Amino acid sequence: MDTLETLLRETFLGISLGRFAAAFAILILSLVLKRVFSHFYDRVVAPLAQKTSNRYDDQFLQGVKNPAGFMVVIAGLFVAVQVLHLPSEPMDLHRFAGAVLKVLVTFDVAWFLLNMVALLEAYLAQWVTRTESTLDDHLLPFIRKSLRVFIVFLAFIMTVQNLGYSISGLLASLGIGGLAVALAAKDTLSNIFGSIMIILDRPFHIGDWIKAGEMEGVVEEVGFRSTKIRTFSKTLISVPNNVIANTEINNFSRMPKRRIKMTVGVTYESSPAQMRRAVDDIRAMLKEHPAIHQEFMLVNFTDFGPSSLDILVYCFTTTTVWGEYLEARQDVCLRIMDIIDGLGMEIAFPSRSIYLRGGEQEELPAASGAKA
Repeated sequence: MDTLETLLRETFLGISLGRFAAAFAILILSLVLKRVFSHFYDRVVAPLAQKTSNRYDDQFLQGVKNPAGFMVVIAGLFVAVQVLHLPSEPMDLHRFAGAVLKVLVTFDVAWFLLNMVALLEAYLAQWVTRTESTLDDHLLPFIRKSLRVFIVFLAFIMTVQNLGYSISGLLASLGIGGLAVALAAKDTLSNIFGSIMIILDRPFHIGDWIKAGEMEGVVEEVGFRSTKIRTFSKTLISVPNNVIANTEINNFSRMPKRRIKMTVGVTYESSPAQMRRAVDDIRAMLKEHPAIHQEFMLVNFTDFGPSSLDILVYCFTTTTVWGEYLEARQDVCLRIMDIIDGLGMEIAFPSRSIYLRGGEQEELPAASGAKA
């Protein structure tokens, strides 16, 4: 027994072997506690999370498990260092051990944050599957890689600082280099931010008929850098996303209904009774038409034109599809022609009538159709 006590009093680097033995025992205990924590997680915590319908809590706890277990070991190392009472002369071992512990904590926190990036990616991946655009599919890997690079860079900076090195010079050089890269990649960065704005604002989807400035057509693809628009002449326009994000966009596909606006001109030979009957019949026809929206419509005799009596027809179709809209507009026009013809009236067009008086001819503006 005395031999053991004498052995424990022996010193190495100014530290007794008894303190080394205590520190080693603490490390072994921390490893045992880590195994206990893992066992508790696998048998108790994980089954509780699996009972919920939400799969994100399972992934969150899985991301916490390993960093938390490693933190138990770091705590054991911290207690062991305190027990050892490391000397500061001739080498400052206590400060060095503290710096190593800070580096390990930084590594553990970065490990946890990287696991949370994976959780965020899983959540965003489910969100982007609900959209028609392929832009967010391209943007998701970029967000994941950017976050991971940022976390690793931040962990590196903190590690350098914890080891006692100055990071001001490094940050200054990185600032100059970053400024040069930013200037060189200005257009690329503006397209990236334009893509993000399109994702957040969603002014259009694939297949929408839009007009952006002088560009008009159907959106065919929304990419990470540009948006492709198929014009009605079948050419393909690739527009940078930063241009799209800063341009007024008219989305015709978002119209709940399409407008029909026309002026029907009849000849001046039409009587007031015929005009009243024509207005009433056109209005009744629109009210019975299956393709016309019944919420709002106008049919009125509005003007005495230069060559016609003008009837305003203003209504909306129930469909917004371009082809179906044209079919509905055509049917409305034909039915109006039938009404005008049935009432013995004529569609007017610009013309002139020539009247002869006393051997002289006088040309006057016409007030009727093709009569002379």
